[in-house]
Amino acid sequence: MKAQTQRGGVAWTLIDPAVSRNFYYITMLRDPVSRYLSEWKHVQRGATWKTALHMCDGRPPTQDELPACYSGEDWTGVPLADFMTCPSNLANNRQVRMLADLSLVGCYNMSSVSELERGRVLLASAKANLRNMAFYGLTEFQRKTQYLFERTFGLRFIRAFTQINSTRAASVGISEKVRWRIEGLNALDVELYEYAKELFLRRYQYNRQKQHQEERLRRWQERQQRQLLHRTYLAQLWRLGGGGGGGGEEEKEEEVKVLQEVATTEDYSSQVVRW
Repeated sequence: MKAQTQRGGVAWTLIDPAVSRNFYYITMLRDPVSRYLSEWKHVQRGATWKTALHMCDGRPPTQDELPACYSGEDWTGVPLADFMTCPSNLANNRQVRMLADLSLVGCYNMSSVSELERGRVLLASAKANLRNMAFYGLTEFQRKTQYLFERTFGLRFIRAFTQINSTRAASVGISEKVRWRIEGLNALDVELYEYAKELFLRRYQYNRQKQHQEERLRRWQERQQRQLLHRTYLAQLWRLGGGGGGGGEEEKEEEVKVLQEVATTEDYSSQVVRW
């Protein structure tokens, strides 16, 4: 398993060792406001993405296409108001941009299509790519994410996922006006997240129902197996006793042996059901 991470989301590439380079693309999404605040706090502490090339259609964006939001080495200590003011801040709608095919809108060339059309195309592309991924999870639903991951790949984690809500983003106190501003800057991410949450919960419910059906089928098969053992036992009794007429000491010993074997098997089967 290889992992490639970027702030605000994680993209994992699962490699099956039994198959030559069989890739499964998965990702994690997060509530857009919490994710945006988390990235702001990360940048405020000095984080940069200077080494990121932002390659699209075989080339990185020009300085005019993607101007820097700050001068100097980093943006340490940036106030939230300044962070929100920069129009080229890649924190805006980051989840949609990272999931969408940017070549559909001319990459980072903002003059190729209108802003409205650009947003519509990118959102549709992000939704389609998310829908077609082998798996995705939501940060706000850790246990459900674990359940779907295990069901999807047939794996089991040795520990249960923990829902941690006391994050740096959660510790930031903002007014309703600021929240609305962040939601406006991340309108595409907000719509993507609502779509992702609805689809995620439908998949979770479907898998729960499927699991219940599998368990009912397993219990039915176990009952069928016990009934078969019981019929086999009766048939052997009939052959050894009532059906064969008479019978000597050897037949009685064999009958006792059959009774013991069947009793042991039935007792084990009943224990399986209880477990």
